Amino acid sequence: MRKRILFTAVAGLALVALLAAPAVAKTLKIGSMSPLTGPYAADGNDIANGVRCAIDMINASGGIPGYDKIELYPQDTACDPKQAVAAANKLINIGVVGVIGAYCSSSTIPASEALAEEDIIMITPASTNEKVTERGLPYMFRMCGRDDDQSKVAGKFIKEALKAKSIFIVDDKTTYSQGLADNVAKECKKLGIKVLGHDHVNQGDKDFSALLTLAKSKKPEVFYMCLQNHSSGSLMAIQAKRMGLKAKILSQDAMYHPNFIKVAKDAAEGIYVTYGYVDTTTDAYKKYEALYTKKYGEIGAYATYAYDAATVLLKAIKNAGSTDPAKIKAEIMKMNFEGASKWIKFKPNGDSSSNYIVFVIKNGKYIKYWGPEKGFF
Repeated sequence: MRKRILFTAVAGLALVALLAAPAVAKTLKIGSMSPLTGPYAADGNDIANGVRCAIDMINASGGIPGYDKIELYPQDTACDPKQAVAAANKLINIGVVGVIGAYCSSSTIPASEALAEEDIIMITPASTNEKVTERGLPYMFRMCGRDDDQSKVAGKFIKEALKAKSIFIVDDKTTYSQGLADNVAKECKKLGIKVLGHDHVNQGDKDFSALLTLAKSKKPEVFYMCLQNHSSGSLMAIQAKRMGLKAKILSQDAMYHPNFIKVAKDAAEGIYVTYGYVDTTTDAYKKYEALYTKKYGEIGAYATYAYDAATVLLKAIKNAGSTDPAKIKAEIMKMNFEGASKWIKFKPNGDSSSNYIVFVIKNGKYIKYWGPEKGFF
């Protein structure tokens, strides 16, 4: 009897201690993948910062029930396929429930294969190559537009707005830039625009004199500069101006970054750039803009898409009340709302539509210039 009383007392004390112990904090882990070092670091850090803003916004609205904290694990891909796969495997081992990234299509495509094996949601804010969403991966989504759509806008702009009849094209042989450049060449040929040359440079090149001399000798009306990042683009623009290249320069979404103008300065003036249309007058954008600029300064090209991508992931987890990938995907597919970058609704293949227009750089700013539906702004 005495032993039973003693056992009951000990058990009672243990229960009291258990009830009095603080609950173990539960953390929701998500990852981001982008180049945080090297020549593409500006864009990569923009992506990570966009995700951080989405986390801040979700936390400000009450967070996600069942979790005390949302933790971001940013990984550096350096736009290298092997490093991207290693980053994906690291995130798998950490136990993330979703990934925002990557930047370069050449990183996103192999990394997504690794994540797909573990049924981990991936939403890219920047990879525009068509193959990203054309491989049948069930948990691969894209927030930005596609190269085949961007090339159609570029071709139509050259034909209808610039009324040009000839073009010279250059890319840097990356999955993204060469794929887009090839698409632009095809569009131009369809539209009767003569492609006088399609040449290539290497990533990391700093002297483009040989390429520009060749382009100048061809006397194209348009010089299409399709490069992986804005640092190379700014150098090419400066050298093109010095060499007296008369062609109108058209570039792509990678050149839509404040650093392109800061480095190229006067050489950037008058350059045309295709990039997704963002309505900066909406409440969704203004709230995001206020938060981002206060913490990180100027908004880079893919920060806004990264913010929306992370918002989609976190809202889907919250609405699903689960981290089960099938349930998260089901919630993503239901979404139909105004994001900071555009109206967000996903197609069955994981794309969320393209809305490219043409900007012109004027007085050191990107000015909305022409759209495929309405023409000149």
